[in-house]
Amino acid sequence: MTGQLSFPRQYARTQRYTLGAPRAFTVAPDGSRVVFLRSRSGTDRSHVLWVLDLDDGREYPAGDPAALLGGAEEELSPEERARRERAREGSAGIVGYAVDGAAELAAFALSGRLFVAELQGGSAVELPVPGPVADPRPSPDGRHVAYVADGALRVVEADGGQDRPLAEPESADVTWGLAEFIAAEEMDRSRGFWWSPDGTALLAARVDESPVRRWWIADPARPAEAPAEIAYPAAGTPNAEVSLALLGLDGSRRDVTWDRARFPYLARVHWSAGGPPLLLVQARDQRTQTVLEVNTATGATRALLTEEDPVNWLDLFPGVPAWTPDGRLVRIADTDGARALVVGERVLTGPELFVHAVLDVAEESVLVSASAGAAADDPEPGAAHVWRIGEGGAERLSERHGRHSAVRSGAVTVLVSAVPDRPGSEAVVLRDGKPVATVASFAETPVLSARPRFTRSGDRGIPCAVLLPTGYQEGDGPLPVLMDPYGGPHGPRVVAAHNAHLTSQWFADQGFAVIVADGRGTPHTSPAWEKAIRDDFAGVTLDDQVAALHGLAGRFPLDLGRVAVRGWSYGGYLAALAVLRRPDVFHAGIAGAPVTDWRLYDTHYTERYLGLPEERPEVYERNSLVGERGLSGAAPEHRPLMVIHGLADDNVVVAHALRLSSALLADGRPHEVLPLSGVTHMTPQERVAENLLLLQVDFLRRSLGG
Repeated sequence: MTGQLSFPRQYARTQRYTLGAPRAFTVAPDGSRVVFLRSRSGTDRSHVLWVLDLDDGREYPAGDPAALLGGAEEELSPEERARRERAREGSAGIVGYAVDGAAELAAFALSGRLFVAELQGGSAVELPVPGPVADPRPSPDGRHVAYVADGALRVVEADGGQDRPLAEPESADVTWGLAEFIAAEEMDRSRGFWWSPDGTALLAARVDESPVRRWWIADPARPAEAPAEIAYPAAGTPNAEVSLALLGLDGSRRDVTWDRARFPYLARVHWSAGGPPLLLVQARDQRTQTVLEVNTATGATRALLTEEDPVNWLDLFPGVPAWTPDGRLVRIADTDGARALVVGERVLTGPELFVHAVLDVAEESVLVSASAGAAADDPEPGAAHVWRIGEGGAERLSERHGRHSAVRSGAVTVLVSAVPDRPGSEAVVLRDGKPVATVASFAETPVLSARPRFTRSGDRGIPCAVLLPTGYQEGDGPLPVLMDPYGGPHGPRVVAAHNAHLTSQWFADQGFAVIVADGRGTPHTSPAWEKAIRDDFAGVTLDDQVAALHGLAGRFPLDLGRVAVRGWSYGGYLAALAVLRRPDVFHAGIAGAPVTDWRLYDTHYTERYLGLPEERPEVYERNSLVGERGLSGAAPEHRPLMVIHGLADDNVVVAHALRLSSALLADGRPHEVLPLSGVTHMTPQERVAENLLLLQVDFLRRSLGG
């Protein structure tokens, strides 16, 4: 029985309790049905495409991998594995789908094959096309399906006829219709083609990776296998060249033109009935970006809006830019110290809200995700609510303190909510604001309950979650401390949701006071808070972890003589930074997949905050753990450090960990290195994920003593 498993095993087997939970919702424009993905149980990795009929309340599968593959094992191409790694997708089956304009036809790839599902009847068939297939998408009129195979953008009629290429690669370095590494990993743009509203043409991205430097990722545990070659644009090196073309189903082609030398990054594409295609393009330094509209007759572009910031970068946001149905431009902008929603010429929100994303644009209102801004009364951090913003003001649709999101079409909204005192999330279907159905979740119930206490710490009011052992009593005495941050851009960990704190609670139950602190640089309250890290990862984010710890010391039972820190990715960087530069505060660290030399990380992320390494070598030296002369900025005192890294990681490559280990060894510093053969940045393997938790606890007990 799953309920008898230990937390580490259950946590790993359920993929962090995501299996069995419904996700990827689509609402039919006529309000008759909701489409979504969900596996059949909390331990089943294979996702099924489901339809909920809102008229009779019936749920039925429209695409079942077990039936469509006849029980055969799923086979993934290297391109699909890479796409799932970029999306942090560890499950199986139907992991993505797209629908036509009426949500009557869905298309999806399964084991590299193309399937379409008739959603009203719930039947799916395979279309015999070349493969392996990536990212199939029906035209808005449902008559065609476009997809990518072998680097070519192809189109087939929805009944399987007239399959043909619209654009084919000129060389092995070129692809059509796919997002390049930088777009998928850092820009939150996973797509590479977009249908016209009338279904007669597509905008397609052409990606040429020939300028990008090649790296090779080997698996030392399998010396007979050749290393995998990847095109990796490290900071200061060339990016892929990305262009756009308008491809007609009649065989026509018009190249889309803009100043690609000045604006090489294609960050967003939007094409709706509200107006001509919109592009958001960025300068390489991300201090300037422009919203362009495309003339579909000529391919020429016209600038609608140019934003510039001489000091800080300009952020990208989900859902914008976009058109309203009546042709007004929708965007999110940093204005007057706030992160605000702007529609046309009007700024519709102020400093009381910190807008994260646009969820839906309708004639009368815009649906957004937002948390409390700097001007709001926010006694408990970590919440994110769904707001309906219109000319008459802002209305909050979500109620309880928690993390909420939504999908809307017409009068029907699916509101997805996670709260601190209830496991998992709940998906409620609203019609005209009133609940009409709940989408069932089959996710497992965790064997432990997280009990985060949300607070703010220090003079800066740093958002924190504090977790003590289950059953801890006030007279039990001080506890060794485990700081458990991510601490970097775009990754809040102080979130008002139960499951987000389960691992921290498990560590607390091993006898620690666990502190999760979101210092400056994380997306909270204001642009100024988020952008305080410019040029200074190492100083600002580490200072705020120290400030959070000391600010909580008088309010919680913390033994400041035994403080450890653990983290993954940016959190791994922060953990290693802590024990190397502040051994007076931190007595042990666990650095998982850490970035140790920022010159080895990618262009769009790193240059956004630190600039170009050839122009600002001193900034890179100050912020890296490893510099040209070995350890950078380390204090003389030594502290125990465990470094964990997957050898197959193509995001933060294992060279980061190896260079750190070499520098530590050269400096005579004892440390442990745990290499994970065949493991990527995600660590999805069940036994690996389980044992990583157990090994970390063992290391912490050995290192802190007592």
